[in-house]
Amino acid sequence: MLKVILIGAGDRGMTYTDIMYGNDFKVVGVAEPVRERREYVAQKHGIAPDMVFESWEDLLALPKCADLAVIATMDRDHYAPTMKAIELGYDMLLEKPVCPTAKECVEIREAAKAKGVKILVCHVLRYSPFFRTLKDLVDSGIVGRIINIEHNECVWNLHQSHSFVRGNWGNSDRSSCMILQKCCHDMDILQWLIGKKCSRVHSFGSLTYFTRENCPEGAPDYCVQGCPHADECCYDAIKVYVKDEENLWFREACTQKKKPTNEEVMEAISTNNYGRCVFKCDNNVVDHQVVNLEFEDGATVSFNMCAFNAKGRSIRIMGTKGELVGNMDCDTIDFFNFLTQKHEKIPVSNAVLGNTIAEGHGGGDKGIVNVLHKYLTEGYNGDMLSEIDISVQNHLIAFAAEKSRVEGIIVDMDQFEKELLGAE
Repeated sequence: MLKVILIGAGDRGMTYTDIMYGNDFKVVGVAEPVRERREYVAQKHGIAPDMVFESWEDLLALPKCADLAVIATMDRDHYAPTMKAIELGYDMLLEKPVCPTAKECVEIREAAKAKGVKILVCHVLRYSPFFRTLKDLVDSGIVGRIINIEHNECVWNLHQSHSFVRGNWGNSDRSSCMILQKCCHDMDILQWLIGKKCSRVHSFGSLTYFTRENCPEGAPDYCVQGCPHADECCYDAIKVYVKDEENLWFREACTQKKKPTNEEVMEAISTNNYGRCVFKCDNNVVDHQVVNLEFEDGATVSFNMCAFNAKGRSIRIMGTKGELVGNMDCDTIDFFNFLTQKHEKIPVSNAVLGNTIAEGHGGGDKGIVNVLHKYLTEGYNGDMLSEIDISVQNHLIAFAAEKSRVEGIIVDMDQFEKELLGAE
């Protein structure tokens, strides 16, 4: 039985510890500033009152009292508690992204290495049956040598408005840039599938639609104030948060309460950012971005992230012997064999459909918790592991993509890393 402390009991922190409940883990401490979330975790796991804290500083002021720390605070609040947990000798499950700056990511990696602690970063897509099956197929040699990959991250227009316009990750000054926060999953998956180091990065993208310039005439600051365009607006907060009672993910996020009532939701969207007009928020992250990647052996990748779609991840892997095409919302992967010139439907082992946070990332949330236990108790060292070293390496691809987008340049990864390490 592994003892666990949770730092940050938001959606992600509660998701991991809910999965841990009754599965050879015991949550013995929690630090969370929001009372309702803190009390939910404490009650569910039977945590002693003297191990329930508002701040991580108070929890980590104690001597080491568990085997594992789950750190799931906001992006810009990762660095300090992670460094303190490393100092105390905690192994960790660390929510992605590791940190919003490349320098802090590298510092955490080096500190963990020096202390000898294990950190698994929550690149949960690696642990989903879909991507696990895809990786096994690639490694089997079925497609031969990978020449090109097309990969799409279809964010979903309402997810963009909820999380990356109105929500916690809409402004990079408070969180991190979009390609890091949302798509470090994808940068990790692409490197993992190809199995080579990324050599060059080029990117374009911008915030195009969710801006004040596109605000319809007469729209108020808050949707509840009676917007004349509400009937034709898919982002109307009353529709999204109050009338859609089935969407607990959105409703709980906007209220910071478990299973809130309509009255509680209405109160929240009357005062907080989730109720603001999507064209009048302080968001600055992109709503579409493309990234071109070149890998060591000449393989190329075209990655596309866009808000304006019905959600989902899809991928096309083109090799010298065949082509694999798949979508996370399907339970089969299509293989086109160059030798036979025929298509074959390959089943996804133990398929769990659904791409969103609310749907558990296609089984990836449960998958990473299961592997975490094997990693810490059985010495599991398979290629599924998203350990801190490889995670930071793949984070740097996202940082390079943002540098390319902002500066309009092609980024050489070796040079980028040398400059980063030389600046420390």
